[in-house]
Amino acid sequence: MKQTICLIQMDIIFGDPEANMKQVKDLMHQVMKQLNPPHVVVLPELWTTGYDLERLPEISDPNGECTQSLFAQLAKKYQVHIIAGSIPKKTKSGITNTLYAFNRQGEVVNEYSKAHLIQLMDEHLYLTAGSSLEPFMLDEVVSAGFICYDLRFPEWIRKAVLAGAEVLYIPAQWPIQRLSHWRSLCIARAIENQCYVIACNRSGSDPNNQFAGHSLVVDPWGEVLAEADEKAAIIQVEIDTDHVTKIRSTIPIFADRRPEIY
Repeated sequence: MKQTICLIQMDIIFGDPEANMKQVKDLMHQVMKQLNPPHVVVLPELWTTGYDLERLPEISDPNGECTQSLFAQLAKKYQVHIIAGSIPKKTKSGITNTLYAFNRQGEVVNEYSKAHLIQLMDEHLYLTAGSSLEPFMLDEVVSAGFICYDLRFPEWIRKAVLAGAEVLYIPAQWPIQRLSHWRSLCIARAIENQCYVIACNRSGSDPNNQFAGHSLVVDPWGEVLAEADEKAAIIQVEIDTDHVTKIRSTIPIFADRRPEIY
């Protein structure tokens, strides 16, 4: 099945959810007024706040309600699927880094909270890790969502692929000093799982970090189909999940696995 994917690589206004929501509404309008609008739009990680972790108790989205309301409206208005990046979701048990996926009817089809918190950026001090993972459907395509640091844990990603995922969406805030890791890991996850990797990073900087940009789409053969540079950008590319079936039949790695020995 063919789908046109659009990645919004945006610079995030530090600690200002209201300004970032306005920015996203403007960017969505810009994307959807194109002659050939996409089927799926993807946003980066923590796009409402950036890494303003110390202020998360006051600027997080209570139960994700503002995010869900905004994207339910946008998905229905533009008749587009949206991988709404991730946002800090405030609950009674803590704050999670949570991804929402919406279908074009404005319904939430997936909610995923980041399972791996990166101590290097103090996430473990301010966030509560998720522990569940479920693939979801966009049209007839089995998809799964992960967030940034999850990319370094192939066993977690393989779990979704074994459950049928053909497309992996990975919103991120990946720093510039580890750009080579970002590219290499995205390509590796695509090759080893024989699937599409659609990785949307942020651009710009905050008081402590410079971010890499370089959002990219990788096909099941490991070929980079589209890639941004470091600046804010919108990239659009068509994928065809029939290619997943072809690659998996060419080199049947899943049939050749030996999970009983590892």
